[in-house]
Amino acid sequence: MSDKATLTIDGKSYEYDVITGSENERCIDIKALRSETGCITMDPGFGNTGSCYSSITYVDGANGILRYRGYPIEEIAEKATFVETAYLILYGELPNPRQLADFRASIAEHAPLHTSLEHHFSGFPRSAPPMAILSAMLNIISCFHPEVLDVHSEGPGFDKTAALLLSKVRAIAAFSYRMATGKPLIHPNPSLSYCSNFLHMMFSEPYREYIASPVVEKALTLFLVLHADHEQNCSTSTVRVVGSSRANLFSSVSAGVCALWGPLHGGANAGVIRMLEDIKTSGRPISHYLDLAKDKSNDYKLMGFGHRVYKNFDPRSKILKKRVYEVLNELQQQDPLLEIALELEEKTLKDDYFIERNLYPNVDFYSGILLRAIGIPLNMYTVMFAIGRMPGWIANWKELHEHGQRISRPRQIYTGETTRSFVPLAQR
Repeated sequence: MSDKATLTIDGKSYEYDVITGSENERCIDIKALRSETGCITMDPGFGNTGSCYSSITYVDGANGILRYRGYPIEEIAEKATFVETAYLILYGELPNPRQLADFRASIAEHAPLHTSLEHHFSGFPRSAPPMAILSAMLNIISCFHPEVLDVHSEGPGFDKTAALLLSKVRAIAAFSYRMATGKPLIHPNPSLSYCSNFLHMMFSEPYREYIASPVVEKALTLFLVLHADHEQNCSTSTVRVVGSSRANLFSSVSAGVCALWGPLHGGANAGVIRMLEDIKTSGRPISHYLDLAKDKSNDYKLMGFGHRVYKNFDPRSKILKKRVYEVLNELQQQDPLLEIALELEEKTLKDDYFIERNLYPNVDFYSGILLRAIGIPLNMYTVMFAIGRMPGWIANWKELHEHGQRISRPRQIYTGETTRSFVPLAQR
């Protein structure tokens, strides 16, 4: 028998079930609250509201824990490829050799874009934001594959749609970069791995093929793996809300791209680099920027610190920090921004202001420096986040259909004018 929570309104008591998840998280089931009491709950930003039951990703913010389908992120980051991770997130189990080979083959099969799509890329201004292109092209591509417009949440229909989406998002990203830089489009090479193929489409030339070094391929793989899913964040919740209307997978993830574009979500990694560059250019000491961040009369914020969920170190940040060192050393690069980042991290970790507010480095703090080392331009950082997050978006879209989730429709408390009569134009 489940525990009960008792709510008393106007002297009358109501009981609601308290449900416990597999990791001992607890929630109060209030589905019947409005019909029984006439009241709703108010939780702007949904910080205390559960929108679904999910078996995909577990986050324990207090203890800095992240697991995909039960596997700790530390193990996944060390041992799994991005394609393995995507399969795990989509289907719930690690693939066996045959399943992995079939999954890779399906992704490779769907890598090319229809030649007519090249005209769509050329129609965008060269200054067009890559995230705008990505969102638009995801919907346009679905027109060239009408079978994906049907809603398949299981079976061969889903398998094909998921592989097609995971594969083509790379080409969209690379083509948008090539178009913006005035370079000829480079088509995918199905013989390459997932990450090497993307880097090939980004950086190869008609007269010279780009061959990713093992350290660069490994670094990009790590970046994508660490971004593959993160529970019910802003963009994933957007995918679920849109998908709950029974919108197809392509249009649902296109909406997720738009949500991710925001500077408080996926755009934060680029914000960290801009902040570090500003600090470097100014020549001011780190203490100056710490004082700005602590000044209540100033709206300055240190980018890459703090997280809506984590009240401890973001485990992804620790993993990325180690890999940044490895990449820069193996590529024999020196990045002055890394030195600034290290000093900034060191000083915040000793400052009571940041400690008391749980403002620790998050995944965005070091991911931008890693992308810089790989050669990814700044305006592509959020696109890289979207490529990595694609498995999580797809899996959450699939899961909401499996659970038969009804269409999302939050309530509100109206605070506007009460009933009043219309005033004719001549009397206003």
